[in-house]
Amino acid sequence: YAQPCVPTTPHQLPALPLQEYAHSIRLDGDIMLGGLFPVHSRGERGVPCGELKKEKGIHRLEAMLFAIDLINKDPELLPNVTLGARILDTCSRDTYALEQSLTFVQALIERDGSDVRCANGDPPIFAKPDKVVGVIGAAASSVSIMVANILRLFKIPQISYASTAPELSDNTRYDFFSRVVPPDSYQAQAMLDIVTAMGWNYVSTLASEGNYGESGVEAFVQISRESGGVCIAQSLKIPREPMPGEFDKLILRLLETSNARAVIMFANEDDIRRILDAAKRNNQTGHFLWVGSDSWGSKISPVVQQERVAEGAVTILPKRASIDAFDRYFRSRSLSNNRRNVWFAEFWEENFVCKLGMHGKRPGSPKKCTGLEKVGRDSTYEQEGKVQFVMDAVYAMAHALHRMHRELCSGYPGLCPRMANVDGKELLTFIRAVNFNGSAGTPVTFNENGDAPGRYDIFQYQINNRSTAEYKVIGHWTDQLYLNVRMIWTSGDTSVPASVCSLPCKMGERKKVVKGVPCCWHCERCEGYHFQASEFMCELCPYEQRPDQNRTGCQPIPIIKLEWHSPWAVLPVFISVLGILATTFVIVTFVRYHDTPIVRASGREMSYVLLTGIFLCYAITFPMIAAPDVAVCSFRRIFLGLGMCFSYAALLTKTNRIHRIFEQGKKAVTPPRFISPASQLVITFSLISVQLMGVFVWFAADPPHTVVDYGEQRTQDPENARGVLKCDISDLSLICSLGYSILLMVTCTVYAIKTRGVPETFNEAKPIGFTMYTTCIIWLAFIPIFFGTAQSAERMYIQTATLTVSLSLSASVSLGLLYMPKVYIIIFHPEQNVPKRKRSFKAIVTVATMTSKLSQLTSERPNGEVKTELCEGMDTSSEYKNVI
Repeated sequence: YAQPCVPTTPHQLPALPLQEYAHSIRLDGDIMLGGLFPVHSRGERGVPCGELKKEKGIHRLEAMLFAIDLINKDPELLPNVTLGARILDTCSRDTYALEQSLTFVQALIERDGSDVRCANGDPPIFAKPDKVVGVIGAAASSVSIMVANILRLFKIPQISYASTAPELSDNTRYDFFSRVVPPDSYQAQAMLDIVTAMGWNYVSTLASEGNYGESGVEAFVQISRESGGVCIAQSLKIPREPMPGEFDKLILRLLETSNARAVIMFANEDDIRRILDAAKRNNQTGHFLWVGSDSWGSKISPVVQQERVAEGAVTILPKRASIDAFDRYFRSRSLSNNRRNVWFAEFWEENFVCKLGMHGKRPGSPKKCTGLEKVGRDSTYEQEGKVQFVMDAVYAMAHALHRMHRELCSGYPGLCPRMANVDGKELLTFIRAVNFNGSAGTPVTFNENGDAPGRYDIFQYQINNRSTAEYKVIGHWTDQLYLNVRMIWTSGDTSVPASVCSLPCKMGERKKVVKGVPCCWHCERCEGYHFQASEFMCELCPYEQRPDQNRTGCQPIPIIKLEWHSPWAVLPVFISVLGILATTFVIVTFVRYHDTPIVRASGREMSYVLLTGIFLCYAITFPMIAAPDVAVCSFRRIFLGLGMCFSYAALLTKTNRIHRIFEQGKKAVTPPRFISPASQLVITFSLISVQLMGVFVWFAADPPHTVVDYGEQRTQDPENARGVLKCDISDLSLICSLGYSILLMVTCTVYAIKTRGVPETFNEAKPIGFTMYTTCIIWLAFIPIFFGTAQSAERMYIQTATLTVSLSLSASVSLGLLYMPKVYIIIFHPEQNVPKRKRSFKAIVTVATMTSKLSQLTSERPNGEVKTELCEGMDTSSEYKNVI
């Protein structure tokens, strides 16, 4: 500022005119602090400043003055050093605040006066501006950002009492900026913790256009994305200059994602009030679940006459306390004792709705101010919420200066030469290192980015039983959330309303997430043998297990075996028992009548071998039905084919003997070799030994053991799945075991066919033939039944029953056709069981030859001629009559 030329010495400064401080407050002091406060609101239509802000402006400004007074009176803090102040009005506008803050850097700018001369030609004398060592402020984040950019150029530290934008935590861009309030990133984390604690995972965000709203929502979105537990349905912005109907459009857009009932709001109180009003107009009272930032906090103005639509809103506010000493100080302020505040007269008019003289700011006011009015008595008064933080910011600067003074001046009374020009970078180091209890008793500290720790109170706007609405503290947040669940929604239903995209899936269902929206999903049931392995995956149970009832895990598949009481077991056992009794009866009968002609003529040795085989065919039913173990499996392997092998080896030997006898008789009168009983036994047991040898090789190659077959009854519905306990005998092993016996049976059938021409009165050729024909039919029926049911769920029952019944029927055919007629004669017709004259081999051959001849004549001549010729032949061989 160039001053008129006046006589003065170079070391004397003229008094500055009063106009210079018309829009600022100046307090003299050894060390000057700057202050930035929104004393007035933003002006309209090009006017920089608007109406006075009583609370956010005057209360906060007076808090700084009050804190400086206390510090200057404190003998322990900055002794013999007086703090001064230069306080400016930002008018809630960042550009205007930037212009005002140039005042703080004037002392650091060298002025060139070479082009300026007084009228008398003397050089001008410049008034030396105050050197500000640090700045308290600003309030709005946008203002702090603008001011911080210029203050950092001149290395002037800055401590804000209200700016919470996360952007200001960037220490590379705002390295001289600190704040005693926590950044919105902490607030966003606290709000996210609230949303998570409420069980909400699908929310919308609403921000006022500007740095505070947009950066707050951006921080919330970023933290929610990192945590992965909350999805953003919509992010809407409220324009700075909203058009008519804009708020109704915002409500309708929020309703497009109606499941996202929770709305996260970073908006100024005017926008909050108007969005609540729009929700009320659109009949959405009770639909939205508002979660408000500290701009809503516990303020009354946004919810006046909108209590119902705001009911249940959860808001957040930095933890703070009312400073009683400030209340006493402010209530004592008057026009006479507070002349240092150039805006106090304007506040007086606004507060008491009166006019001060002709030049008052309220020309339309009906009454004049007396000057005797009293704050809190003649007007309502409630301490503004950031007063505590303004005082903490001033004290933080004072504590930093105190430590700096103690270190640089070391006991020097007042300012020493080393602190005549305070180094801003050095002061910043002391500011970041402060640690003291603030005006509310809470610690004041800064981290490496200049941020204060996060401490918040959580409020809920509730309407009590008397229909009066109030904010109730329901918890707090200090690095983590503490909620008093019993205090939430006390007026009605205590259950927390939902704000989710998709309802939780039921047990046994997996989430199929919608692409790009991890909080929205479709529920898909884990089907078949799959169980719910995780929230998003179904996995296949191990082969021997099936899903449990809830499909949240696997349980062993029940193991079954053929039970004795099963219908599939009762019939084979019944047939087997009857067969065993009948076979035993035949054996006992043969043993008792061992030397009778019929028993002897049947070939006693071969009969006992054959009856043993029949007995084993019946007996195999029991190990086939018994519970499998190593012993049972061993018996199955040994006796499954052995019974048939015994039977058909004996029958094959018999039919082969008959065939050889009659074939030999056609060539010579000498009998063939190996037709004696001893030879027959050797042949029979030689055939049986092949079966036994095969079984022993099987034992050596694959020792018997049990297995549980889970594939046999693995039904589509796991509830019906069963594991079948069985012996490790595959279908191929079974075919090999029975294959040799079937080969014997087929060979025996071939010989039975070849000996079908033997006379009835000779041996057992025809009964053996009928036995083999019937047996072949039984086993031909067995094959399709046994192998055709391989895919059936009842496979074990059908195959076991089929096999055992087929064995029993084969044995029954042999027993019935070969031995029952003999037993019948032995018991009921003993007169026929008498010895008769033996035939020589020559007689047998002659009869066989004549029988063959008869067969040929039968096909060539009439019946009478055949009979005559037969009689003639019989007469010539009368000596061979009366043979068996």
